[in-house]
Amino acid sequence: MNALVVVANGSESMEAVTIINVLRRGEVAVTVASIESGREVEGTRGLKLTADALWADVAGRDFDLIALPGGEKGAQALSAHAGLVDKLKAQRQAHRWTGAICASPALVLSAHGLLDGKKATCYPSFREQLLHYVDLPVVVDGHCVTGQGPASAVAFGLQLVEVLAGAEKRRSVAQGLLAA
Repeated sequence: MNALVVVANGSESMEAVTIINVLRRGEVAVTVASIESGREVEGTRGLKLTADALWADVAGRDFDLIALPGGEKGAQALSAHAGLVDKLKAQRQAHRWTGAICASPALVLSAHGLLDGKKATCYPSFREQLLHYVDLPVVVDGHCVTGQGPASAVAFGLQLVEVLAGAEKRRSVAQGLLAA
C-alpha cells in the first residue's frame, strides 16, 4: 500500500502531519510531495513542512491513495495545479482512493467535478460548495474519503488506514493513539 500526500504553501499543517503520521503508523508507505518550486513549504501557523519529493518526481507514479490536507490557501494552490487535477481525475477513473479534508473537498475535488454524485463533508464554511454535504467528521462514498477539519484529522487518518489496510489495522493504530 502506498499513499501520496500533496502539500503546498498554506496547507493546514496539523492536518498534513496527522495524515502522514497516522498512515505511517498503519504501515502505509507515504510519499509527501510539494507542488511548490522546492521541497520546503510553509504550512499554516508558520510551520515549515519538508516534502520527500517535488511534484515532478511523483507525477508518473501510481498510488493507492492520494490525500490532500486543507487550509484555504493551500487548497487553492492544489486546485490550480493542472498536473495534480489530472492525476486526481485519473485516480477516480482507476477506482483508486482519494482523500481530502477541510477546504480541499470543496476547493479541489468539488471544483473539478470529482465529487459529482458523491456524499462528502468539508470545513463547514465551504459546505455550500458541496452538492451532497453531510455534517459528519468523516464521510466515505465510493473510493473517496472526506473530512471536516483539524479536529477530525485523526479520525480521517484512521479511516484512510482502514480503506487501505483493513479494520483490524485501523483498530490497532487507534489503540496506539488512545483513539479507540
